[in-house]
Amino acid sequence: MPSRLLTDTSASSVVAGFVAMLTGYTSSLVLMFQAGQAAGLTDGQISSWIWALSIGMAICSVGLSLRYRTPVVIAWSTPGAALLIGSLPGVPYSEAIGAFMLASAAILLCGLTGSFDRLMRHVPGSLAAALLAGVLFQIGVAIFRAVEVQPVLVLGMFFSYLAAKRLAPRYAVLTALLVGVVLAALYGQLDFSGFGLRFAVPVWTTPSLSFASVISIGIPLFVIAMASQNMPGLAVLRAEGYALPASPLISTTGLASLLLAPFGSHGIHLAAITMAICAGPEAHPDPTKRYTAAVWCGLFYGVAGLFGATLAALFAAFPSALVIAIAALALLGSIGSGLTQAMQQPSEREAALITFMVTASGLTLWGIGSALWGLVAGILTLWILRARTPG
Repeated sequence: MPSRLLTDTSASSVVAGFVAMLTGYTSSLVLMFQAGQAAGLTDGQISSWIWALSIGMAICSVGLSLRYRTPVVIAWSTPGAALLIGSLPGVPYSEAIGAFMLASAAILLCGLTGSFDRLMRHVPGSLAAALLAGVLFQIGVAIFRAVEVQPVLVLGMFFSYLAAKRLAPRYAVLTALLVGVVLAALYGQLDFSGFGLRFAVPVWTTPSLSFASVISIGIPLFVIAMASQNMPGLAVLRAEGYALPASPLISTTGLASLLLAPFGSHGIHLAAITMAICAGPEAHPDPTKRYTAAVWCGLFYGVAGLFGATLAALFAAFPSALVIAIAALALLGSIGSGLTQAMQQPSEREAALITFMVTASGLTLWGIGSALWGLVAGILTLWILRARTPG
C-alpha cells in the first residue's frame, strides 16, 4: 500500500469508505439475488456474479482514485439489476451474458471515442429519468403486495425505514434490514442450514447472442447505465470540485465490465450516492485527501467480493418477503428522483410520462421488454408533439 495513502488516510476516511461499501451492498445486493433466483441461476452462478462485480469495483475504485488522487467510487448498475429481475428469466443465461458484453463494449467505445456527451444529447434527460423510474417502479410497488403475505414483517420494516429516514437518513435502509432480520428471527423464518463461510469461485459462462437478448437486455442496460449512473456520477464529482475528464473513467469501467461479463457481471459504472459519501466533507476535511475514502471503499469491496458465496447464502436464508421489501425500500429514493427529474421540463412532460407508464407496465411485445418500448414510445411522443404545426 503506498505510503502516501497511509499518510493521507484519516479515521473519518476509513469510516466513510466502509459506510459507502455497506450502503452499496445493503441497498442493492438483494436485487442481484432476486434477479438470479427469478432466472433460475444456481448458487454458484449468483456467487460468481457477486464476485465479478465486487472485484471489478474494487480494482477500478482503488486504481482510478490513486491515479487521479480523486475520490472515484465505482458501483454496479443497480437499475440494471432491477431491469434484469423482469427480463433475465425470459432469456437463456448465455445470451444474457452476450448482452452484458455488448452493452459493456458500447460503453467502452463511447469512452475511447469521447462520444459520451454527444451520444447522451440524443436522449433527453427527462426521458432517461422516466425510463429509470419506470424500471424501478415495478420493484418498488412489490412491497405493498408483500404486506398481504407477511404484514407484521413488511410493515415493521416499512415504519422502521421511515423513522430512520427522519433521524439518520444515511442508515435508513440498513435499519430496515436489521429490523426485518430480527422480526424474521422472532417468527422462525430464517433458514441458515445452507449458510457457511465460503470463498466465491468464479464460474465462466460462454457468451452467445440473440436478437431478443440485445433488444430486451443489451440496449436498455447500456442506456440505463449511461443515463442513470455515469451522468450522475460525473455530476457528483464536479459538484464537489473535482473536474476529471469523462473518457478515461468511462473507458476503464467499460473495459472492466467487458472482461468480467462472462463471470456474471452485468456492468460496473460511476457511482452517485456512494461517490457522494466519499467525496463529501465528512470523509475528510481536506478535499485533496478524500481520495483515500474511495480507496478504502474499494478495498472493502474486494474483501466482500472474496466471500461472494457467503453473501449469496446469507440472502438465501431470508424469507422472500424480507428480500422484496428491502429491495423496494432501497429504491424509493431513486424512483422519486427519477420522477422529479422526468417532470421538470414542461415541454417534455407528456413524453416523459408516457415513457414512465409504458416502462412501468411491464409490456412485452415480440420478446422485447418494456424498458425499450418505453423509450421508443417517449421519443415518438416527443417527436410528434414537437412536429405539431402552431395553430
